[in-house]
Amino acid sequence: MQPEVMMKKKCISARKASLVLFLCQMISALDVPLDLSQPPTITQQSPKDYIVDPRENIVIQCEAKGKPPPSFSWTRNGTHFDIDKDAQVTMKPNSGTLVINIMNGGKAEAYEGVYQCTARNERGAAISNNIVIRPSRSPLWTKEKLEPNQVREGDSLVLHCRPPVGLPPPIIFWMDNAFQRLPQSERVSQGLNGDLYFSNVQPEDTREDYICYARFNHTQTIQQKQPISVKVFSMDSLNDTIAANLSDTDIYGARPVTERQPVLLTPTGSTSTKVELRGNVLLLECIAAGLPTPVIRWIKEGGELPANRTFFENFKKTLKIIDVSEADSGNYKCIARNTLGSAHHVISVTVKAAPYWITAPRNLVLSPGEDGTLICRANGNPKPSISWLANGVPIAIAPEDPSRKVDGDTIIFSHVQERSSAVYQCNASNEYGYLLANAFVNVLAEPPRILTPANKLYQVIADSPALLDCAYFGSPKPEIEWFKGVKGSILRGSEYIFHDNGTLEIPVAQKDSTGAYTCVARNKLGKTQNEVQLEIKDPTVIIKQPEYKVIQRYGQVSFECIIKHDSTLLPTVLWLKDNDELPDDERFLVGKDNLTIMNVTDKDDGTYTCIVNTTLDSVSASAVLTVVARPNPPFDLELTGQLERSVELSWIPGDENNSPITNFVIEYEDGLHEPGVWHYQTEVPGTQTTVQLKLSPYVNYSFRVIAVNEIGRSQPSEPSEQYLTKSANPDENPSNVQGIGSEPDNLVITWESLTGFQSNGPGLQYKVSWRQKDVDDEWTSVIVANVSKYIVSGTPTFVPYEIKVQALNDLGYAPEPSEVIGHSGEDLPMVAPGNVQVHVINSTLAKVHWDPVPLKTVRGHLQGYKVYYWKVQSLSRRSRRHIEKKILTFRGNKTFGMLPGLEPYSTYKLNVRVANGKGEGPASPDKVFRTPEGVPSSPSFLKITNPTLDSLTLEWGSPTHPNGVLTSYILKFQPINNTHELGPLVEIRIPANESSLILKNLNYSTRYKFYFNAQTSVGSGNQITEEAVTIMDEAMASRQVDIATQGWFIGLMCAVALLILILLIVCFIRRNKGGKYPVKEKEDAHADPEIQPMKEDDGTFGEYRLFSFVSSAPF
Repeated sequence: MQPEVMMKKKCISARKASLVLFLCQMISALDVPLDLSQPPTITQQSPKDYIVDPRENIVIQCEAKGKPPPSFSWTRNGTHFDIDKDAQVTMKPNSGTLVINIMNGGKAEAYEGVYQCTARNERGAAISNNIVIRPSRSPLWTKEKLEPNQVREGDSLVLHCRPPVGLPPPIIFWMDNAFQRLPQSERVSQGLNGDLYFSNVQPEDTREDYICYARFNHTQTIQQKQPISVKVFSMDSLNDTIAANLSDTDIYGARPVTERQPVLLTPTGSTSTKVELRGNVLLLECIAAGLPTPVIRWIKEGGELPANRTFFENFKKTLKIIDVSEADSGNYKCIARNTLGSAHHVISVTVKAAPYWITAPRNLVLSPGEDGTLICRANGNPKPSISWLANGVPIAIAPEDPSRKVDGDTIIFSHVQERSSAVYQCNASNEYGYLLANAFVNVLAEPPRILTPANKLYQVIADSPALLDCAYFGSPKPEIEWFKGVKGSILRGSEYIFHDNGTLEIPVAQKDSTGAYTCVARNKLGKTQNEVQLEIKDPTVIIKQPEYKVIQRYGQVSFECIIKHDSTLLPTVLWLKDNDELPDDERFLVGKDNLTIMNVTDKDDGTYTCIVNTTLDSVSASAVLTVVARPNPPFDLELTGQLERSVELSWIPGDENNSPITNFVIEYEDGLHEPGVWHYQTEVPGTQTTVQLKLSPYVNYSFRVIAVNEIGRSQPSEPSEQYLTKSANPDENPSNVQGIGSEPDNLVITWESLTGFQSNGPGLQYKVSWRQKDVDDEWTSVIVANVSKYIVSGTPTFVPYEIKVQALNDLGYAPEPSEVIGHSGEDLPMVAPGNVQVHVINSTLAKVHWDPVPLKTVRGHLQGYKVYYWKVQSLSRRSRRHIEKKILTFRGNKTFGMLPGLEPYSTYKLNVRVANGKGEGPASPDKVFRTPEGVPSSPSFLKITNPTLDSLTLEWGSPTHPNGVLTSYILKFQPINNTHELGPLVEIRIPANESSLILKNLNYSTRYKFYFNAQTSVGSGNQITEEAVTIMDEAMASRQVDIATQGWFIGLMCAVALLILILLIVCFIRRNKGGKYPVKEKEDAHADPEIQPMKEDDGTFGEYRLFSFVSSAPF
């Protein structure tokens, strides 16, 4: 069995196209099988208006079918055309098609005329349309003398083409000598008649090669008109020409180029009419002269232009409406407008109609004794007349048939007999054309036959319509019934639709619709049946659709398209861009379920569609890709409204590249003072394209605009024209004015100079003024230029001054400046702080006090007090040779401070000095103080040597920093067994003058852990630790070697090794689950038993102690 694809069946264009299917297959059901007798039917014929190439053979088609096969004959211009008498004419075998041999000497013109074909057999005769044969013509242009066109600038001009009359009419276009099309615009354009219209001429229109070409498509020839010369005179050249030939009075009579309101060049007058046929394209044209160039607008009086069928061409000078109907009749107005006025023209359009079918007659198959009708209904404007023919003869003079009755557009048949078989022609005609239709009446007596192949397999997607064919024929017309399965009951009910052509429709097929279906056809002459198969498939679904994407230019993007489909169907996935094939570009990578685009560019912007096709269904999903980028730079900058302190800047935004412009940044360049340097001026919202800018005097401005969107900033626009503002007095004075002396007897006045932009004019200078504060003195002033500093000499030491600096230029002074307070130069302080006292807080910290010095003795800005201190001697060891002084500075007028980081049990000295901006004053007398004892540092080393069976020798070094007088050493030790368990702790106090110790009575072959620290009267210092092992007895070692050679011991060790391996695996699992880290357990086991963390201890000190312990442990 061969499956039939329901979605691809002829006449079916959609899932729910049951009505279309019915109409299409109904026609098919009336086709009489070719093995049965039937009148002729015309199957193919040439067009009514047949224009032929005179250089090629003429082929006039006429094909027909019938039983028996029909014979053919022709008429020409209404009389019989005897082809046997013309050697140039032949008829194709088994066909009515004529071939007129032109290529072997015949002339096409000799065969012009109206041809009609007749196909005839014993049951009737069918005729073709009247076929008008005309050879195409492409005549040459007639010779003509073309005078040069001399026209004044601004005037209108029409260059006439006037092509030769051809068949069909030629296509007109204008080119130059180089075969380049002449550019057209709103000002210059070609009319529908081929003429070239200039609304106003410009000097650049001057040329000598305006050439009109006519292309005749049928003969594939192009005819060329002689070149036309156009000379445009500008006013300057026109006056020069007139001056050479005419009097002064005539010269002054020459008019300048003036603007003119619109005048229509075509059509002329205020109204015109136009007739167009229904279904054709309506073209209306208005071309106007005027300066400035007019703009054309179209309206329909009393109505709207039809949507979706209206188009504007030729720069809106042509109105195009496709597929016109009677409803498009009316008045259409074109309006040409420029700044000086307008002109209009009204075109009254009437839509006529050649005949068109309402109901065309259709073939009628009847059995003897049956009744039937042929209906022929047509419409048109004007209303067409209907006439009938029988076998090509007007029915009025055709042989009588008692079963036939003509009633206007209907023929009624009653009790037909076999002799009633014939072909009837219906002709509907009016002044604009005609329609001719053949329809036969075939009287047959035939039992039913089913034309659909047996066991045909239909495959349908679930929830879609299933259409099972039962194409049949019989006369009388058989009745059709459907059954499901071999022994199923007849199908009835609303879930089925039974079409007249025999088709069974299941509107919504489900999985349980699968199975065999039987079609039964019966009439009074017999009965027949046919079985077909129906399979229901799962629909194809896109379960992951492509999604909307926004991507920056040069990025990478992917669209997904993941599908689910019936396992028996093979899907194919196709990707489209904007409903077209993907570009042939290696950047597009199509995967199994995705589309990836590399290095995205602007042209990739669009809609991407994933289409999934199977043999039964098709699904699609689309997503939009928006490619964003920084905006294109603005352009066409224009300055208007120029004033002394402002100007208006406008611009045209560049392409925003799919990301809206958020703002525009305006920058300026001062070509007078800083050429090439651009400064920020202002910014405006992205919807604004005009800004009023504030300006400064004496600046040669240029502006540029930068567009900004979410992606970034555009390139700057091209600079605007330059605008030089007038000079003016300075608007502002120098900033950051200061007065600070560099020497005890001067005052240095400094300021930040104005820029050239701020100068407002030439000759920028500064007026520097000063006077001593709180003294009744006059201002002293000096004018300087090109500097930003002035030194006043001979001033008292560190006294306040009032200072001001004023800008001036050649046009005058800036506003009065504000005053600032400065001071003349500082000198070193005169006295030292007194009453220095030291309070020792602990062994490492002391507090120092002093009395402040009088402010007058500071002789400058008080910066603070400095404490110098240094260690003179350590009381627990020899003095250091190098004395390092330390300095602590206390800002402001502070009278005390803390001295941290002192060493215990040491002698210190200190002094205090006052400081200002110049330096430090004299030091106070040295003050001596001592720090008390502290705890010592850890012993410098602990070394264990000379291990024996029961003893170890310990050696150590004294602490690097005793921090007092050592009183003793404390030694603690304890044994460690093989499982790292700690034994009892033993403590020994050792005199401070000892540096070694021999420990006796220890266990042999035992590891010991030692803890060792030093003590002063204040307490114990940090400890150090060490481990050591006593040696093994030789006899025991020998015995152990002997045991190790025994088999039972080796087996025991293997078992122990296996057990240890299992324990290690368990420990590893515990560790991964957050168990206690074994190394940490060991450290906890070896830690000093006396060092136990307090429950609420400070975490910082606890961590510090642990860190100290670990870092001192040997590895």
